[in-house]
Amino acid sequence: PLLEVLKLYDPNILLKLNFHESPAKFEPFISAAYPGENWLKVRPLKDGDYDRGFLQLLSQLTEVGHVTRTQFLTRFSQMKASGDYYVTVVEDTRKNEIIGAASLIVERKFIHNCAIRGRLEDVVVNDNYRGKQLGKLIVVTVSLLAQHIGCYKMSLDCKDKLIKFYESLGYVLIPGNANSMTIRYDEVPFAVRHNNTMLDGNDANNVSQTVSLDFSS
Repeated sequence: PLLEVLKLYDPNILLKLNFHESPAKFEPFISAAYPGENWLKVRPLKDGDYDRGFLQLLSQLTEVGHVTRTQFLTRFSQMKASGDYYVTVVEDTRKNEIIGAASLIVERKFIHNCAIRGRLEDVVVNDNYRGKQLGKLIVVTVSLLAQHIGCYKMSLDCKDKLIKFYESLGYVLIPGNANSMTIRYDEVPFAVRHNNTMLDGNDANNVSQTVSLDFSS
């Protein structure tokens, strides 16, 4: 049997979300409580999801590496203790498999009267489940979750090709902050990797855009 002790956060929160408040259009209408099929379940990440293919799903999005069960459970415990991580998944209960996921990460600020801000990270849906609106469902779920817990806004970085998708869910490009920049400490310098060459056309099209969903406006 699967280890089943802890959920990352209280699942009852998801039942309180009003999907009619989202600008997203679902056809047919679905929500976290009623995801469209009786074998689909939207819920918080559980400590038993190591055995349900959660990390394998993330590997469809980016490199995960070899994460042992101990590493997974340690990170899970750290996230739960923090209280600022809302990793939300979609499970195919017929297969006992995680097929979709997205993370709300809360940033605690001094600005705006010590407000909290949400960041949307690690959005992924198994390619075999296209056509069930699951990408839209998981993003709207964590976006409404951010609003429910009191975030003043929710931000994300995405590729150009996904801007229209996120705009349909209420996100807008941030004026004057169209491109997202980063410095990485896990790779050799960019100039060395690319022999001091500039971004070519294909690379330029992959620059991330920053979009935001503002709950205060």
